[in-house]
Amino acid sequence: MSTNPTATGEGPVGRPLDRVDAHPKVTGAARYAAEIPLPGLTHAVLVGARVAHGRITAINASEAEQAEGVLAVLTHDSIGKIAGQPPLLPSLAGGPAPGETFFPMQSDRVHYAGQHIAVVVADTYDRALHASHLVRVEYAEEPSVTVLDQARDQAYEPEAIFAGFVPGRSERGDVTAGLAEATTTVDRVYSFAPNHHNPIETSATTAYWEGDRLTLHDATQGVTATQHTVAALLGIPHSRVRVVSPYTGGSFGAKAMVWHHPTLAALAARAVGRPVRLALTREQMFTSCGHREEQEHHVTLGADDQGRLTAVRHHKLSPTSPFDHWAEPSLALSGHLYACPNYEGVYRLIRANTSTPTFMRCPGEATGLFALETALDELAERIGVDPLELRLRNYAETDPATGHPWSSNGLRECYQAGADRIGWHRRAQPPRREGHWLLGLGMATAAYPVYAPNNPVRARARIYADGMATVQAAVTDIGTGVLTAMTQVAAETLGLPVDRCRFEGGDTDLPHAAAAVGSAGAGMTSAAVHAACVELRSQLIARAVADPASPLHGADPTRITVTDGRMAHADNPGTGETYGELLQRQFLPDVEATGSWGPPPHDAPFGMLTFGAQFAEVAVDPELGLVRVRRMAGTFAPGRVLNAKTARSQLMGGMIWGVGQALLEASHMEPGTGRWANASLGEYLVAVHADTPEIDIDLIEVEDTVVNPLGVKGVGEIGQSGAAAAIANAIHHATGHRFSKLPITIEDVLATSGDPSA
Repeated sequence: MSTNPTATGEGPVGRPLDRVDAHPKVTGAARYAAEIPLPGLTHAVLVGARVAHGRITAINASEAEQAEGVLAVLTHDSIGKIAGQPPLLPSLAGGPAPGETFFPMQSDRVHYAGQHIAVVVADTYDRALHASHLVRVEYAEEPSVTVLDQARDQAYEPEAIFAGFVPGRSERGDVTAGLAEATTTVDRVYSFAPNHHNPIETSATTAYWEGDRLTLHDATQGVTATQHTVAALLGIPHSRVRVVSPYTGGSFGAKAMVWHHPTLAALAARAVGRPVRLALTREQMFTSCGHREEQEHHVTLGADDQGRLTAVRHHKLSPTSPFDHWAEPSLALSGHLYACPNYEGVYRLIRANTSTPTFMRCPGEATGLFALETALDELAERIGVDPLELRLRNYAETDPATGHPWSSNGLRECYQAGADRIGWHRRAQPPRREGHWLLGLGMATAAYPVYAPNNPVRARARIYADGMATVQAAVTDIGTGVLTAMTQVAAETLGLPVDRCRFEGGDTDLPHAAAAVGSAGAGMTSAAVHAACVELRSQLIARAVADPASPLHGADPTRITVTDGRMAHADNPGTGETYGELLQRQFLPDVEATGSWGPPPHDAPFGMLTFGAQFAEVAVDPELGLVRVRRMAGTFAPGRVLNAKTARSQLMGGMIWGVGQALLEASHMEPGTGRWANASLGEYLVAVHADTPEIDIDLIEVEDTVVNPLGVKGVGEIGQSGAAAAIANAIHHATGHRFSKLPITIEDVLATSGDPSA
């Protein structure tokens, strides 16, 4: 595997530095939410409904209550009522962010299988787990809807999806006229299996009360989101809730919103008067933290004889919960990515007996771009144009939806670099054979929106008389390397070596930061850290030039530079002093500053996307149905890169996830019971080392002065964007068969091996 990360300038920012938290993580010193030792700790286990729809007619908990070590069995009759249900809002908004507008155990109603209906608390986890199996529940079952085919006739067009932020219908121009004008069209339906996140760390909360003050150690992408949500549900002041989460063991969206277990843990802790740890089982992760919903996309493209698009129509059908109009925003890029005068995007939903779907890595673009980019590949074939050339002919110089210029681009450079790395010139030749293996090449455009928080993000910077600096913000490290990247930003801004800076996060007692979701964490947090460190540096320089005892007394502050913690005059570098010397002389133990950053307005006159290009080489054995991804080349233009090593890891992880999305990942619903049939890592297939191809990553750094002060666009999602489409297009190149469902399984390949028209 190779990469070509480039560092910007000579400072710490951009360099491939090792993670500052590597040692505590590999030695086990890092404590996660389910590892916090507390005196008197108890353990809670959730009991889930075994039917998809109906009413609880009886709960017999007597045997469980009498089991050894059991302290309480809480049901809808005993747990108490919540104060109120906050609305569904993405956690990036900075306020309460419930995963769905429903809270369990408030009545006898069951809306989906796995819904929490009881909490068992005992002195050990094993005893709580054992007792949970002793709770006897009787139901009055009612008819349910759990898959699309059960209720297509009940589909409706919502006014808005995605918590009201995305309209249910978007249009420009006249799609009907554009299709009539076209000389070539593609009309295809794509289907997607549901997916689940499956981070290594299952969701967990450790809760304890000290009087009326609640502390939660929570596995979350945003401590402030957990704080605001739990406070709203319990009806207590936010200032009475502290949430701590310095480390989260992966999420991929499962911990982006706040689900029911943190509040249930708090209620259980209050009921037994002792700390409670509530950790979801792997099976419960399939019913308790949302999922990527089953989807059907209908894409129609029209183009003239030169391959220039005349119309794009993209409709999506998916199930949502009984409570919320939720669908991942899969259609956005179809209206923004290519120059086309006529566009129509429509979401249609079906009410189903499921929890509300939620964010999953590359939410929307992972599915929407697969449909769009495989349709474009088919269009290129019908017109007789190279797939890359077709995309260049439809290259959008400005945002087609608004006409606004891009804040930054780099897509052309990504196309060229990726084509060179994969050897795209070979695509013009007939597919090759190696024994039983058919070899093929495919590509797709990658893109992801640049999201920003709704509220200002804040940070605090403090330097001590010994020359060491600490910078703080409430952002949580979810495995992306944010602690390292923010240390680099602080060090560069303050003019200090990295080893003299420490970044602290993951605590609501620290300055506010929204949840690290949607590839927004690095950009928003670095902006706040930069602002705080600029203010602190300015304070220190001002103190020096105002101090008659300082060698910099009377100097122009704008002419002062700082290197290795030493302030010096730019015109006379030999004249200066260190931060520590200044503070010690002035009898100051430390100096502190805060900084905040507010994002550009939502109506800023710029299109804001992160661009990239995905290329894949596959080998297919049509007799065995096997697909092996041999090589992938991904080129991305994510603005300024804060750490080349962690950025590469994020991009590589996304590309590998694209392998899983294309070939492996599927959750299977049993329509009769409403239960997930493969709710385990033994049966839910994810890409492993043996599936991982050679991966070549190139970073095209582009300057962006709009998105935030450092020009950081983020890399968390873009690595997966377009990856599955590139693989599917390569499979078509190798075999001549197009696949319009994900994942593409062995059975799918075998079914087409003897049928050229399939």
